[in-house]
Amino acid sequence: MEFGVHLAFRVVLVAFSSVVFAGCANLSAGNLFSHYSAQNAKVYQELQAGEYQRAQDALNDSVGGEILDNFEKGRVSFLNKDYQGSFDYLSQSDQAVRQQQDLAVISVSESLTSVGALAINDNLSTYYPADYELGFLHLYLGLNYLKNNDLQGALIEMRRANQVQEKAKKEREESLAAAEEELKISGIAPNMGSVLSNYPDAGKTLQAVQNGYLLYLSALLYETDGDLNAAYVDYRRALAVSPNNAEVIDGTMRVARRLGMQEDLAKLQSRYGESKAISGGDAKVIVLEEQGVVEALQGWKVSLPVYDSQGNSALYSLALPYYRNTTHVPYSSLFLNGEALVSDKLVDVDLMAQQGLSERMPSMVVRQVLRVVAKDRIRKETANKEENVGNLLFNVWNTLTEQPDTRSWQTLPRVALSASSIVNSGVQTLIVDGQEYQFNVTEGRTALVWISRQGGNATIWHKQLGRL
Repeated sequence: MEFGVHLAFRVVLVAFSSVVFAGCANLSAGNLFSHYSAQNAKVYQELQAGEYQRAQDALNDSVGGEILDNFEKGRVSFLNKDYQGSFDYLSQSDQAVRQQQDLAVISVSESLTSVGALAINDNLSTYYPADYELGFLHLYLGLNYLKNNDLQGALIEMRRANQVQEKAKKEREESLAAAEEELKISGIAPNMGSVLSNYPDAGKTLQAVQNGYLLYLSALLYETDGDLNAAYVDYRRALAVSPNNAEVIDGTMRVARRLGMQEDLAKLQSRYGESKAISGGDAKVIVLEEQGVVEALQGWKVSLPVYDSQGNSALYSLALPYYRNTTHVPYSSLFLNGEALVSDKLVDVDLMAQQGLSERMPSMVVRQVLRVVAKDRIRKETANKEENVGNLLFNVWNTLTEQPDTRSWQTLPRVALSASSIVNSGVQTLIVDGQEYQFNVTEGRTALVWISRQGGNATIWHKQLGRL
């Protein structure tokens, strides 16, 4: 019993040391004994219900770290029409991401953080945003600029979105290579196939890795600015992602015609038919519509066989994140001047999130294996048949602190769609779930309406794009 107490003391000492090491990251009782989705549940539920103010009131200050916490704050503030707050929060995330990506070497504090996370759980480590999240960071910064009538600021964010996603992809590949090398050096060989089989690729199609919403918005803004060459590049990229989206098709053909690209235009017309242009006395309305809230990561336990360099095996329990398969009730149609709009999908954020998780899973499994093996070695080094009390305390500590890393940007929309209509110039009336929104469009010009719908509520605003 005395030695069992000694082991218990050692367990507490290891735990305390790990917590101290992790102090520069996301240290909190919640992150020690819970996971992000559980701690963020109130915000998520209120947002799903369209209760934007309640969601903003429920936001946490120190759960996901500077980058992720400000992602959530920036997005919810935008929906709650707190545009200055949204811009400030997203700018703080942007600055933190820049600092993270500019690090040439891992700092001492980051190394200590890694030690702490290895001894407890991944929630104490630094959060590295998924590629698609970085795209949405710049998309919403761009929308903030657009809402503030700053087209040039919005265009800068469109350019940066593509740059940061490419850089993040390269860093993710380097991180995986480093993790695999670390596992090789340790002499541990887990049968990862048994785990990764539960995380198939969400799809090799472009929709899983390219954001059609971002590409279409970028093309539309370039066209508005008169940069037709840049607009055509992004329209073509958007068309590759969403080949059946009517607004993407129309924009691609419209700019091809203005650039005099007769061969391209002929091919487009052969596939899609003639596009409908604005005639005298008419105007155009383009609608970008977000719906719902992206799925939040959940946690599960899975057993994994692990082999050491001598060929000895053991079965370890890992706590990993996953996405549930959920069915969604379709939203009602939008009505413009009494006519139902036909919408086409631009992006499925659930699909992108699932693909992002599948790509990160090998690194997550490697880290989990290293951690559970390290914990088990500590237990074995100090344990014998008389140490039941110590072993029990150690197992209880492991059970309480081994939490899945469910960190992700959980306030993003589930999907984004587009719709458009040629209308009589003048006052337009849009009906969204019984909510009436009126705006004006001048003859021969185009207006963009932005809508985000959650529950039975919606945030709506519009901007004049001029003569496209």
